[in-house]
Amino acid sequence: MTVHGEDAFVPTATRGEAARALKEFTGAYNAAARALDPALDEDVLAGPFGAITQDGLRSRRAGHPGGAPKAVPLQVSDVRYLIPRQKGWPRWFVADADTNRDRDGVPGQDTRWFFVFTRSGPEAAWRATYLSILTPDEIPALRVDGEGHPVPAPPGDLSARYARFLQDGRGGRFAPGQHTTRWRADRKKAANRPGWTTQYADEAAAGGTYRPWALRTRDGGKLVFFASRHYERRTAAPDVRITLPTGVKPLLKGEVKRSYTLEYTSNEAVVVPKSGPAVFLNRLQGVTGAQGG
Repeated sequence: MTVHGEDAFVPTATRGEAARALKEFTGAYNAAARALDPALDEDVLAGPFGAITQDGLRSRRAGHPGGAPKAVPLQVSDVRYLIPRQKGWPRWFVADADTNRDRDGVPGQDTRWFFVFTRSGPEAAWRATYLSILTPDEIPALRVDGEGHPVPAPPGDLSARYARFLQDGRGGRFAPGQHTTRWRADRKKAANRPGWTTQYADEAAAGGTYRPWALRTRDGGKLVFFASRHYERRTAAPDVRITLPTGVKPLLKGEVKRSYTLEYTSNEAVVVPKSGPAVFLNRLQGVTGAQGG
């Protein structure tokens, strides 16, 4: 009997495949970080994490054309592979790893890095699409099936709900905190400062390699990885001299006259409980575009 991969309910990867994907990623990631060359890790990155990393390298390379030969390589250890079972493509898994970028045992500085890897088809390569950095007390207990695999969950439309929440406070329930109510309050304060007006816009990012993923938690909720895009249009008064933020010029399109717009890409990790508002665990953000105006 022939079992077709697109129909069978199977683990999304073997442990060996997952380990190779992580090893290939860290090798390419470190090479790109030393050379500040996004071409060196473009084959192992995609999605929001890829956009943030790649454009970050382009920005830094403009100021350091010789690269960063003294960059400390990323090292991973004590890796836990979270490999769900599913049908069809794309496939995904999570590598939960300790790294050399934290301080073990120090409250608030002891962290685990959660890499989400995705693969679009049988001939495609595994690529890291999300990164979330969590402290031990933020990591939820995950539900597993009878074979020990984490249980996937429908991620929902958190990207669209979050974009609307940031715009008007609606769109869904999000717990108060740094990335929700405080961010809205900070934006309101910064909207009109002497010599400057700042306008904000937000949009969902959920297609292709920006697709969200979720794992069921033991208490019936879910851990969700999703992405979003955010824009800041900064307009200067006629007598104000405009100086672009460091690292923006390499990403700039068009001519800056009286304004410019920054595009940010974010990747988020939240816990959505069985009942109650979604709680942000982590949000990584980077400038991924700029437009003069």
